[in-house]
Amino acid sequence: MKRDYRNPEIAEKLLNQARLIAVVGLSDNPARPSYDVASFLQRQGYKIVPVNPRIDSVLGEKSYPDLASIPGNIDVVDIFRKSEDIGPIVDEAISKGAGAIWMQLGIVNEQAADKAAEAGLDVVMDMCMKMEYNRIHG
Repeated sequence: MKRDYRNPEIAEKLLNQARLIAVVGLSDNPARPSYDVASFLQRQGYKIVPVNPRIDSVLGEKSYPDLASIPGNIDVVDIFRKSEDIGPIVDEAISKGAGAIWMQLGIVNEQAADKAAEAGLDVVMDMCMKMEYNRIHG
């Protein structure tokens, strides 16, 4: 059975319940979509945790090299990486005990999404957190 990973109800649930969002692939370049979305979410009151081994900090937050290095619980892992790079990130999110995986608009990896869902994580794929926030909250 094929799951629906573009479910607006799951997206709304995550946006309403999440407080801490780990942003994998967050760039320190303001022109990049990851920076735009993360800074928007930060302005809405979410705690953003950058995950990028090539930078020390962004948006006033310490950057971590991987999900395992982040102290505490992660509500949502928001992913800005190529579709073919998603598998190991999902494995790490499962090991870390994250609550959900969110693959940004244009990022599709059914196998990784299924693995996350089977491990009990909520999964959103090929949707933008900023766009969904604006759809829900106007």
